[in-house]
Amino acid sequence: MNNIDTFALNFSPASLTVLNGVLAIVMFTIALDLKLSDFKALVRSPKPLLVGMLSQFLILPAVTFVLLLIFRPQPSIALGLILVAACPGGNISNFITHRAGGNVALSVSMTAVATFAALIMTPTNIAFWGHLYAPTREILQRISIDPVSLAITVGFMLLLPLVLGIMLNTMRPELAARIRKPMQWLSMGIFIAFIVLAVAANWGYFLQSLATVLLLVVVHNTVAFGSGYLTATIGGVSEYNRRAITIETGIQNSGLGLILIFGFFNGLGGMAVVAALWGIWHAISGIALAAYFARTEAAR
Repeated sequence: MNNIDTFALNFSPASLTVLNGVLAIVMFTIALDLKLSDFKALVRSPKPLLVGMLSQFLILPAVTFVLLLIFRPQPSIALGLILVAACPGGNISNFITHRAGGNVALSVSMTAVATFAALIMTPTNIAFWGHLYAPTREILQRISIDPVSLAITVGFMLLLPLVLGIMLNTMRPELAARIRKPMQWLSMGIFIAFIVLAVAANWGYFLQSLATVLLLVVVHNTVAFGSGYLTATIGGVSEYNRRAITIETGIQNSGLGLILIFGFFNGLGGMAVVAALWGIWHAISGIALAAYFARTEAAR
């Protein structure tokens, strides 16, 4: 693993274009569950959403920084963990929240609001925590990330398809209802296939770094779920809402993370391995957590 901080994964420009398209489809699919009226309901009762945003964009990056101080991983791995923590909730969080018996409406709304907030919060968290930790500060200074370009990329990949999906569901709800399920399965299948192919193309390199990075990803993901549940508990929301906030905090948009890594960090090895393993592991851990939650009905 000596060269993980300098190694760039094999990932062609054409593959990056495909990933951009897949992520746009994923966000459009999420938006098919949203209407403007959903946001009006949150305005009337905003506490669970505010607690969720606190957990997502403030608590998770902070506990990630503490993990870096404890484990002291190599710089590119550390920056990968920071970047994943700075991303909004992932596309499978709504499905997993449903399986867990949590508040799906809150989950979908958190995904949408976090996606809008990511335009500012994702570049801000990467810059703040990345510069605060000395080893990753060197990478950021060497690569010289432009926060404005980063925000524009986040906007096009996440916000535009989200707005289009909400518009379709508001103006043509019958069409949105007809294509919602097929689009959900299609987008999830394509995304998983893409991650598998990306890992296969760099299999030898993944084997070199698998043990160390997988351990960190598992610990990081576990802490993310734990901090989400603790934040929601301290925030005084119901168990029904706690489950949604927990899952939204522990399921991250690793697809966006990969796009940012290859678009702005030249496919830096440690970062890409972290994001790819997150993309696989959080689905496994999320489904397992949902099965545990589903054993009891959540109090509302």
